[in-house]
Amino acid sequence: MSRDRDRDRDRDRDRADALDAADPLAPFRDRFLPAPGVVAYLDGNSLGRPPAVTAERLDAFVREEWAGRLIRGWTEPEAEGGWMRWPERVGDRIAAAALGAGPGSTVLADSTTVLLYKLVRAAVDLDASRREIVLDTDNFPTDRYVAEGIAAERGARLRWIETDPAAGITAGQVAAAVGPDTALVLLSHVAYRSGWIADAAAITAIAHDAGALVLWDLSHSVGSVELELDAWGVDLAVGCTYKYLNGGPGSPAFAYVRPGLHDRIRQPVQGWMGRHDPFEMGPGYTPAAGIRGIVSGTPPILAAVPLLAGLEMLEEAGIGAVRAKSRALTAYALDLVDAWLPGVELVSPRDPERRGGHLTIRRAGFRDVLDALWERGVIPDYREPDGIRIGLAPLSTSFREVHDGLEVLRELAGV
Repeated sequence: MSRDRDRDRDRDRDRADALDAADPLAPFRDRFLPAPGVVAYLDGNSLGRPPAVTAERLDAFVREEWAGRLIRGWTEPEAEGGWMRWPERVGDRIAAAALGAGPGSTVLADSTTVLLYKLVRAAVDLDASRREIVLDTDNFPTDRYVAEGIAAERGARLRWIETDPAAGITAGQVAAAVGPDTALVLLSHVAYRSGWIADAAAITAIAHDAGALVLWDLSHSVGSVELELDAWGVDLAVGCTYKYLNGGPGSPAFAYVRPGLHDRIRQPVQGWMGRHDPFEMGPGYTPAAGIRGIVSGTPPILAAVPLLAGLEMLEEAGIGAVRAKSRALTAYALDLVDAWLPGVELVSPRDPERRGGHLTIRRAGFRDVLDALWERGVIPDYREPDGIRIGLAPLSTSFREVHDGLEVLRELAGV
């Protein structure tokens, strides 16, 4: 029996190594800093690994841009608008590389929570006759909390859709919920718990037929799955940059606003950097034209430097190739879960068309297993109740890493 198990183990490892050998994105793995003591990093959907070039870029920026230009950096070089134009310039790169969106639609600013507040408030205030926000019960907590606060603040109502945590929101559920009172439909494109990919095109069309706007949270989508915001007719979107875009802890978020809405919505945080002429510093507030009107305070310049390093890799790899590897990684992980972990429940879609870049598996007592995994150098995520979330970042995760990490989980789970 022991000999059979050793043979099976060798076969499984050989398969992982063969998949790595055939992986066109394999060279990107060497462009990330190593993590001493880590056997398998399976949490790239919570915090991406740092590209090796990030440390060099930060050092160069501090020495050359910050120290070299000082305050002049805000406007030099004049042809590019200096740091003042970074929110739009970086936003355009995110839009082109990851969102399926044209220039002038996306801006880098604030955190996901703050941008959610700005855009949800703006959407609710757009039409006084519509006072309802449609959202689902298993959306990410921040989305729900922000909506609850705005509903209380603006006298709006929340219409909750009950969703299965092992799946996610469907077009049929949204069609049954929206109506003449709906101001906004607020959903996540990829569910944070299960990895379910919502049918964004169909749901957006349903909301529009009801006269409502749609705001998609792309935090678990951007840089992992292909998006077509312009083609889908999406109104509003937000997302973070510290997951698959490798921007680093607390890196700034982005907001997308459909160009046709730029002159219609007005976000509520009226800071000087979003004024049409910030250095006039005069009385009254007139928002800047276009996507710049979403900006409030000083742009997060230093925090954008690591993000640009991550974006360069995504631009080079191409989101199509990234998505193809993401599907292959999750399919491989699912094969191992099925073969090695009997009795463990899959809390994610089996259909690859509906599955994003992570898997969640559940068994009673997995919270204690998580601590033991971390001690052994295997780092997945955990979500209540009893869910281990396996986040696979296509540019930095190898198939062998998935194999080795799940092999430790198999051992600790006593299978």
